[in-house]
Amino acid sequence: MSQNTDTASEDVTTNITKKTVVIVGGGSAGHVLPALPVADELIKKQWQVHFVGTHSGLEEKLLGDRAITFHSVSAGKLRRYFSWQNFSDVLRILLGIVQAVFLLRKIRPNVIFSKGGFVSFPVVFAGWLLRIPIVAHESDLTPGLANRLVMPFVSTLCSSFADTRFAGFKGRVVNTGTPVREDLLNGDAEAGRRFLGVPDNCPILLVTGGSLGADALNIIVRESLPELCATYFVVHVCGPGKAQNLMQSGYLELEYVDAGWGDILAAADIVVSRAGANALFELWALKKLTLLVPLSGAASRGDQLANAAYAKAQGLSEVVAEEDLATVSLLNALKALRNNERQYYQALEGVTAVQAGQLLVAELEAVAK
Repeated sequence: MSQNTDTASEDVTTNITKKTVVIVGGGSAGHVLPALPVADELIKKQWQVHFVGTHSGLEEKLLGDRAITFHSVSAGKLRRYFSWQNFSDVLRILLGIVQAVFLLRKIRPNVIFSKGGFVSFPVVFAGWLLRIPIVAHESDLTPGLANRLVMPFVSTLCSSFADTRFAGFKGRVVNTGTPVREDLLNGDAEAGRRFLGVPDNCPILLVTGGSLGADALNIIVRESLPELCATYFVVHVCGPGKAQNLMQSGYLELEYVDAGWGDILAAADIVVSRAGANALFELWALKKLTLLVPLSGAASRGDQLANAAYAKAQGLSEVVAEEDLATVSLLNALKALRNNERQYYQALEGVTAVQAGQLLVAELEAVAK
């Protein structure tokens, strides 16, 4: 079970013959979930694993019952625009660096693994000050701000996409892919269909906008239900608090799914999703036909647009821009997926995301020596 520092301080000074890793990442689930397969593999190899996140508690909850000691440090949000909060957040970052220095001196890790998010900078910078080797991982095709800031202090940068470029970085670059959780890889399609109440002869269309849902996607899916339900059983994961309890034959609305998500993914014939890198590599590893509706550039730094463009160019997914999303474009894209499914499945056979966890562990082991 993940342990708080108050209850596990003795663990830091015991079993010193074991190798120790500090994993840092947070601010959202996307900076934590891909690190979990890496942590699981290191635990199997008898490493001591510590995780540093934010004070919000989000990261600690996601660790579940793993044998990981959790710590938190102060962190300021890294903004790309002017805000008066930037000034107070600079103080939070400085405080976080001081806290991280004391924490790392206490833990004395062999290596730090940074998974991004604004909490990573104080820990990576503190690790660099203490001459601890650091491995960072970038999920998206284009590097995020947090990873661009930590690049000068990192020994090795690992990427999900082979085409990712780290401008100005002089260290080692390794393409690993993104780790996929074992519970997703071992999903049971029959169990998923039983849970959803869908007969074997009915194709399942799974629509998900991520952990918080996607309002634009929710609106179009609901408007398109008569047409969609004529062909599919539609499973719509709409986001917490966003259910509308619509009564439509062949339609199931879920606000959020935790336990059993792997089974539902295994049962799905087509998945409509945002284009976050973690979701993409999960769906590609499961060899799912996917229709991507990336978050627009107005609402993000454009990382999902770049991910989706790459997926389209590689023949891995169909893509509909959010501003073009309507019933007609949705139906046409789904039809294209079905008509060309053979080509999509051939492209998906080339994705090796399942090995990403082992590749990252191998890099951490090499750097730790």
